[in-house]
Amino acid sequence: MSLITMPTPTQTEPAQPVTTPDRRPYLFLITALVILADRLSKIWIVHHIRPGYWLPVIPGVFRLSHVLNTGAAFSLMEAWPPNAVRIGLIAFSVFAAVIVFGLLWSTGRRLTLTSVALALILGGALGNLYDRIRFHHVVDFLAVRIYHYNWPDFNVADSCIVIGACLLLIEIFRPTPKQS
Repeated sequence: MSLITMPTPTQTEPAQPVTTPDRRPYLFLITALVILADRLSKIWIVHHIRPGYWLPVIPGVFRLSHVLNTGAAFSLMEAWPPNAVRIGLIAFSVFAAVIVFGLLWSTGRRLTLTSVALALILGGALGNLYDRIRFHHVVDFLAVRIYHYNWPDFNVADSCIVIGACLLLIEIFRPTPKQS
C-alpha cells in the first residue's frame, strides 16, 4: 500500500508593493543650487562691474555686462510704468512658482526629464523673484553677440528657465515607446 501525501500549502507573505525612493529632495537640491548660482553670480557682477559697463570674455562674441533690468525677460515692458510692471511681474512670478512647485511635488517622486526641467524652472523663477522683491530690478550680465545679432542680456536664472522649458519641449515631442 502506498501512501500518497498531498503537499501542504506553504504560507507566503503578501507581496509588498515595490516603491521607488522619493527623488524630490534631489530635485529641490537642483532648485536650491540654481538659486545659489544665480545669487552668487549676480553678487560677483555687482561687486566687479559697474552698471552700464562690460568686460569682454570672447571678444566680439561674449561679454560680462552689468544691466539693471526693470522690465520682463529680455527687457520687455521696460518702458511701462515701473511699479505696475514690478508688481505685475512679482504677482505672475509668485503664481508661476506655486504652480511649478505643485507640479514638481506631484511628479517629483521619480527623476525624469520633466521633473528636472521643473526644478530648473522653479529655481530660475525664485532667483529672479528675489531680485524683483528686494532690489526692484533684476541684474542681467551675460551678453552674447552672434554676427550682427545682439542677444538681450540675461542671467543664470533666465538660462535655467529657458533650459527647463527646452527640456519640457523635448519631453513633449519625444516619441513614446510602443508597448507590445
